[in-house]
Amino acid sequence: MGVWSRFMSKKLVSGTVVGVIGGTSLYWFVSEASARQTVENSFTTNYEPSPCARWEWNWDHRDPKSLVKPLKKVDDPESQNDYNKAVETKKGRAIRHLILVRHGQYNLDGMTDSQRTLTELGRKQAALSGERLKHLALPYDEIVRSTMTRAQETAAIIGKSLSHLKLVDCPLLEEGSPIPPEPPVGHWRPEASQFFQDGARIESAFRKYFYRADPSQKSDSYTIIVCHANVIRYFVCRALQYPAEGWLRISLGHASLTWVSIYPDGRVSLRTLGDCGHMPKECLTR
Repeated sequence: MGVWSRFMSKKLVSGTVVGVIGGTSLYWFVSEASARQTVENSFTTNYEPSPCARWEWNWDHRDPKSLVKPLKKVDDPESQNDYNKAVETKKGRAIRHLILVRHGQYNLDGMTDSQRTLTELGRKQAALSGERLKHLALPYDEIVRSTMTRAQETAAIIGKSLSHLKLVDCPLLEEGSPIPPEPPVGHWRPEASQFFQDGARIESAFRKYFYRADPSQKSDSYTIIVCHANVIRYFVCRALQYPAEGWLRISLGHASLTWVSIYPDGRVSLRTLGDCGHMPKECLTR
């Protein structure tokens, strides 16, 4: 019998049992020594994900259990109580939302960064994204931007629609070559030294901005980050724990919006990727 047939047979058996007890789905959470969280139900009990597909719960090194001393006396109720209380104090309650904005269309003929300014269309794209963010009416805390000219200009234009927000510069967010892509492409071949330098910097930017909320954070936060296509694509792959080498398979429009949410338990959700739905057709460029 094939794998799929065995899967369907077990699924039918599970469905029969569920029907007998009134159609109620039963599931429970199981904690293992490795602290891996698992949901047991009809499909997870019959399916074993590949090792590379498993979620790393402590990806940001902020898992509560990794922040307290290990439990030494497993059979001691008092020690277990103290341990649970310590873990509880390290748990966050808020969701961190990161809205990543690619810069608008810019002058590709510029020889230096200062000459690679936004085109007229690029400024219009940035203004449209600024209005979109304004209409969403979310409680943004700040606009963080790359120090490259096109990102600086894009953030400044967006800031006109959100004038109450401060602009924060971050050189870690500058464009670069994060990691050799797979599959490789022939038209874009940076030197190995460029990947070595840019990759470390862009990874540092990821670690600076992508993490679950601290326990002291009482409400959800929304941070706008204006940067570049390579950086955003790498961030998305890293955040979702997909192979980072796949970043070049993603395409992002100019001034597009990518929304990533980081939950208190370490889960990550990609709400939108390269959203340009707020722009008319004549403003869509990549």
